[in-house]
Order: sequence, then C-alpha cells, then structure tokens
Amino acid sequence: MEKIRAFLKRKNIVFSSKRYFIDALSAMAQGLFCSLLIGTIIKTLGQQLNLPFMVEMGGFAMAMAAPAMAIAIGYALQAPPLVLFSLAAVGQAANAMGGSGGPLAVLFIAIIAAEVGKAVSKETKIDLLVTPFLTIFVGVCLSYVIAPPIGSVANAFGVLINKTTELQPFWMGITVSVLVGIALTLPISSAAICHTLGLVGLAGGAAVAGCSAQMVGFAVMSFRENRWGGLVSQGLGTSMLQMGNIVRNPRIWIPPTLASAVTGPIATCLFKLQMNGAPINSGMGTCGLCGQIGVWTGWLNPSETAVEMVGASAIAPTAFDWIGLFLVSIVLPAVLTWLFAIPLRKWGWIKENDLKLDT
Repeated sequence: MEKIRAFLKRKNIVFSSKRYFIDALSAMAQGLFCSLLIGTIIKTLGQQLNLPFMVEMGGFAMAMAAPAMAIAIGYALQAPPLVLFSLAAVGQAANAMGGSGGPLAVLFIAIIAAEVGKAVSKETKIDLLVTPFLTIFVGVCLSYVIAPPIGSVANAFGVLINKTTELQPFWMGITVSVLVGIALTLPISSAAICHTLGLVGLAGGAAVAGCSAQMVGFAVMSFRENRWGGLVSQGLGTSMLQMGNIVRNPRIWIPPTLASAVTGPIATCLFKLQMNGAPINSGMGTCGLCGQIGVWTGWLNPSETAVEMVGASAIAPTAFDWIGLFLVSIVLPAVLTWLFAIPLRKWGWIKENDLKLDT
C-alpha cells in the first residue's frame, strides 16, 4: 500500500472531489468559453454585420469545443504535455458519442484518461509512443462504453428541467434561479453545469436571472466597502470573490439569494425571458455580459441545443424583450438586494466590513 501511495504521489494523482469536481469543472468552463462561447459571439457578429469570414471564424472556434474541454480538464489535473495534447482526441470522441449530453461524458472520461496517461508518463523508454497511445486508447474505449449512457442521463435531466420550467414557470423559475445563482458564487462552475445539462429556453432565462442577481447584488450591496473596483470586479467578474466572506458570515448571502428568488419567476412568468444561445451563457450571469449576450444571440440565431431542447426559433426582439432583459439582469438585482440588506444591517446580521474584499 505504501508503494502505491508513493507512486500516486510521484505521479501527482490525487483522488479528490475538489480536484475532479471543482478544479476540473471550472477549467472545463474556461475551455468552453474559449471555444464555443467566444465562437458563438464572433459568428453572430459576423451574421449581423454581413461578414462571412467572421461567421467562418466563429464556426472554427465552436467546432473545437470538445477538444478544448478535455484539454482544459487535463490542465486542471496538471497533466504532462503528451497526456494533455492527447486529450484532444479523447474529448472529441466522448462528446460525439455522448450526444446531447456529451459535455458530461467529456468531464468523466477526460479525467480517467488523464490520470491513466499521468500514471504511465515517462515510465518507459518509448514514452513518446506509449503515453499518447494509452491516453487515447483508454479515453476512446471508455467513450464507446460509457459516453452514450452518461450522455443520455444528462440529456434526460436537462430536458426534464427545461420542460418542467415551461409547465411550472413560477416555481421552477424560483428553483432554477436560486440554485444556479448559488452555484455561480460557490467555487464550482455554474457555466459548465448549465452547458452539461443544456439549460436553455425559460430555464436558461431563469438561470441568467439567478446568476445576475448574485453578481450585481453582491456588487451593489458591498459598494460601501469596496467602492468602484469592487463593483466592477463582482458585477462584471464574479461573485465568487465573496466566498471567503460567506464562510465567515453566511448571512451576507441572504439578500442576493432572495433577490434571485424574485427575479427568477419575473423572468419566466412576466417577461417570458428565454436564453436560447449556447447553454454555457445561462450560467455566466453578467460576467463580461455573457449571459445577456447569450440571450441576444439566442433571439437572432438560436443554438442547436435550444432548437433541439425547446424548439427555439429566431425572433425580432421587441422593446418589451429588451426592457425585460435589462430589468431582470441589472436593475432588479441591484434594487432588491440593497432593500433586502437594509433590515439585516439593522439587526446586526451584516456588520461593517463583512463584505470587504481582500486586496
């Protein structure tokens, strides 16, 4: 047993939920951002500006989503170069065989293939052949065996959430908005979760509302402590910056979470806000305004996932649509969180500097 432990330590193989489900999932979201998300934005801009080369450029980036996810996961697991580069083929295979739920298959299979590759890396004199061969062989074989059922489960769960939100927009608007918003602030990736489950349509709109409530809410609520730098870093960056303060005083999480419980059903029931762009946008909130850009691209050119999941089609957005997006994403989160925080400050649940970010 000691020999095995020493071997795993030498190979930097750590069986850890943090490494596999926080670090890997967060890196996977970055891989998606640098391929599918940015590609969608470039392609949409090209279509609106009538620039075919930008449409083609965006298509190239979008096509690389699966390899980008797998390589990003390998990077998070600190895989050596030969393993890292071999994961491109593994990601492509897992995503293709996983169907609509392919991203979840990529997560599990890339982790296993990466750890196998790390285990054999530099153990033979023909490392240049052995390491990439075994990494790809294990990853592709697993893709044949487990990617289809993993993909089916993820797809079914995503369809269930999307359809249930359409049938029960009020209660599911609250549920999706609150849970995805909480996931965004936690040190996990709400963007990767939304992409994996294919959250689009009304469910995607509720997710955008919840994530925006957390980011804008914390930015506004902590303005007295963090001023303009904190407003920008949280409102356009991430509310995850408040995680350390939340651990010290969980009550500071109440106002933005209550705000998300209000904005979610407003998005689904009043404005019928649908996020039909790339599903990753549903979990981005106001980070770089990616959630709002996703809604916009979904209006003009729905993603394949949105078409498949909820039968989305292109629309010409009205003033009511734009007002709804602006209110749900910016105005209501700011106002509601500020109002909810007032009594908590009076009761002493939130004290001075409880929301101050480390500088």
